Amino acid sequence: MATHNSSSDRNSEVNNGEDSKVHVFSSSSEVLEKLHEKWNSVKEQPYPAMYSSVFGGIILDSAMMVIPIDDHMVHRGHGVFDTAIILNGYLYELDVHLNRFLRSASKAKISSPFPRSTLRSILIQLAAASQCRKGTLRYWLSAGPGDFLLTPGGCPTPAFYAVVIKDEVSQCKEGVKVITSNIPMKQPLFATMKNVNYLPNVLSKMEAEEKGAFASIWVDDEGYIAEGPNVNVAFISHDKELILPFFDKILTGCTALRLLELAPKLVEQGRLKSVRTANLTVDEAKGAAEMMYIGSTLPILPIIMWDDEPIGDGKVGELSMALSDLLWDDMVAGDETRRIPIPY
Repeated sequence: MATHNSSSDRNSEVNNGEDSKVHVFSSSSEVLEKLHEKWNSVKEQPYPAMYSSVFGGIILDSAMMVIPIDDHMVHRGHGVFDTAIILNGYLYELDVHLNRFLRSASKAKISSPFPRSTLRSILIQLAAASQCRKGTLRYWLSAGPGDFLLTPGGCPTPAFYAVVIKDEVSQCKEGVKVITSNIPMKQPLFATMKNVNYLPNVLSKMEAEEKGAFASIWVDDEGYIAEGPNVNVAFISHDKELILPFFDKILTGCTALRLLELAPKLVEQGRLKSVRTANLTVDEAKGAAEMMYIGSTLPILPIIMWDDEPIGDGKVGELSMALSDLLWDDMVAGDETRRIPIPY
């Protein structure tokens, strides 16, 4: 039979009649102390700075980098996000990513609490406050906190969050293995906006890892190549054509678009025949000479094996690395319309 605790006992812990007892925190200072315990044990803080429109400023204390549990992004997935790269003290392609971010927000019916210029200024100031020279800047727009209902009518205002993540950003030179995903891909409405509903993406990547592969490839309902779980994919044909899938059913990758702008340099040099987007069947794609993932943190990741079959000769391709060099040079030494100096 369960016993009744005194009120003083209930203030410190809750006994559910079993062996485990749940502690009841008596004050916010006690909670903060507990949070600091976790972060004090970390040698180097991986998240040097966060911005929260709920708090109204930049937070440097990792223990306080939190969002409200009643935020609709948390319990309904009603939010969008995007990422920019911090490399050698510069923000790469912030404006391109910010434009996509606001397009995603419009599709998700989330308004911004600030005009675009203010969002941009906040992100640059956040990067400066972080003192981070290499990593990623990730940011979210949410329907906001307010209640636990389905729609955001009870949310007073949308919320904007951003965090700087220290990370080693470097050129990928080793090839990886991939599989065809059995996890259904998102419908075009959701695939073409960068929203926080990433469960299909997570399961697709986990499926690949369970099979000893790096990641997976989605194939659409018409049998055409789509994308990877959080990256675009591209192919070099035996005729030396660079081919990317059409973007009508997938996310329009900012790095993929930049590659389409830079790759004609290899056409001018006679190394590539052409650059185009097209529908590719699985057989056509698997018959390519070279294959690669494209993403902002990669920027090119060669793929050498797919479903246990080699792509081309099963080695990292020369043209894949040439394309990687084009993107990497743009990231480290491109003009300042794409590289914004961070005012540390």
